[in-house]
Amino acid sequence: MSDKKVIAVTGATGAQGGGAARALLADADAGFAVRALTRNPDSPAAGELADLGAEVVRADFHDEPTVHKAFEGAYGAFLVTNFWAHGSAAKETEEIAVLVRAAEAMNLRHVVWSTLEDTRELLPLEDDRMPVLQDRYNVPHFDAKGEADQLFTRAGVPTTFLKTTFFFQGFLQGLGPKRAEDGVLTLTLPFEEGKLLAGVDVADIGRTARAILKGGERFIGSTVHLAGDHLTGAQYAEKLGAALGEPVRFQSVPYDVFRALDIPAADEIGNMFQYYGDFDQEFTGARDLDRLREINPALRSFDDWLAENVSKIAVD
Repeated sequence: MSDKKVIAVTGATGAQGGGAARALLADADAGFAVRALTRNPDSPAAGELADLGAEVVRADFHDEPTVHKAFEGAYGAFLVTNFWAHGSAAKETEEIAVLVRAAEAMNLRHVVWSTLEDTRELLPLEDDRMPVLQDRYNVPHFDAKGEADQLFTRAGVPTTFLKTTFFFQGFLQGLGPKRAEDGVLTLTLPFEEGKLLAGVDVADIGRTARAILKGGERFIGSTVHLAGDHLTGAQYAEKLGAALGEPVRFQSVPYDVFRALDIPAADEIGNMFQYYGDFDQEFTGARDLDRLREINPALRSFDDWLAENVSKIAVD
C-alpha cells in the first residue's frame, strides 16, 4: 500500500462514505488506498471494509485529535457529515469545521467534499413562502453544508465541491408508492406537477468522487453538481409502475399540508421539496447529465437504478 495515495473517507460505514470507500477499493488501477474513518472500528460494517482491503481507523468528529491523526500522511479525502445523526445545523457546522482544520493541518492535496446548495442564496429568510427553521435556515441540512463550503476555501484546502441531490434510495425509505384506499398504487410527494426533480443513486456519489480524485488538479476549486436523472413526479410514477408491473399514479401534496403532517422532520422535508420545485430551473438546471457522464460514464439513470432495486420496493 505504501506506493498508493491514501484517501481518507469519513462516514465510511454510512451510505455515502461506504459507497466512496467501495468505489475506490474496486478500482485496482486507480493507485489509491482507502483509510476508512469510523467511530466504531469493531462494527460489522467496518469489518466488511477491512475485508475488502481498507485500513480502518477510529475517528470521531467530537474528538478532534482523532481526526487529525486519521488524516496524517493521507494524500486526499472524501468528506461527508451526517446531519440526520443529530438534526442540528449548528452541530453539523461544528463537525465540518473540525474536518477543515484537520485537512488544513495535515496538508491534504485533494479533498472531495459532499455538499449541497445554501438555499438562502436564492430564497432569503425574509421571503415568507416557507417557515424559517432552527432560527436561521430554510433547509438546515442543505444550508449548513452550503454555508460551510467557504470554510474550505478560506482555509486554502484544495477542494472539489460535489453537490448532491435527492437519492433514488428515498423510494426505499418511506417515499415509495403506497396502495391508496381505492387499491391504486400512488406515489405521494410534496412536489408540484410538471416540475423536474433531480435524483441520483447514492452509490454514484462515491463513483463520481473516485473519478474526481483520479482527475486530480483539474477538478480542484471546481463545483460538480451531481444527478443521474431529471424527472417529473409523474415520470417517476410511470417508471415505478413499469418496473412493478402495475400502474402507479402521482399525487402532489401541497407543501404546507406536508409540513403539517405528524412525521419526523416534516417541516424540513417539505421545505426541501419546495426548494426543489420553486427553483427547479436553477437547481436541476445546474446538473448537466451529459457532462456528468463524461466524468463518470457509469452514472446510473433512474431506470438503471430501478432495474437493480425494484424487488426492494415494498408497496403493500
